[in-house]
Amino acid sequence: MSNSTTFQQIVLGGVGGQGVLFITKILAQVAIEMGESVLVSETHGMAQRGGIVVSHLKIGGFMSPLIRPGTADILLAFHPESVLNHRHFLKEDGKIVANSPDSGPLSINATKLAIEMGAPIAANLILLGFALSKNLLFCEAASIEKYLSREGMKNVDVNIKALRLGISKGEV
Repeated sequence: MSNSTTFQQIVLGGVGGQGVLFITKILAQVAIEMGESVLVSETHGMAQRGGIVVSHLKIGGFMSPLIRPGTADILLAFHPESVLNHRHFLKEDGKIVANSPDSGPLSINATKLAIEMGAPIAANLILLGFALSKNLLFCEAASIEKYLSREGMKNVDVNIKALRLGISKGEV
């Protein structure tokens, strides 16, 4: 879905400690490097870990950082409850990509896969890779890998492995 001028509204929802803000930062930075306008808004729950976290990411010429209910193109749900908590943001034909133990065309058990690969914290990148494999996001996997490979980034090998695992599971 890569275009020179992209307009996309993405809601990212999960709980503290899942890396929702990390994935938001990656997507925002990649969009900026593509020459796109970016607006981000985030809300943190009461607890540092376990509280609700939601980010709104707008790519393109939007004026306000908040996504109004019924207008989001995509919901990236890092926790199963995020689907219930944040689905109202989606427009009628919006897509949900969920980290869920239930299988479906746009869901993946990213938590289980991350644990199996020995990096439970990498579930967020598995989910991102899965979404990329479905061609739902404004960018391509190569742009995300380039960002993750930057000097100073931590856990480069694990992060790229997790991203690629999500992509491979989505291509099946």
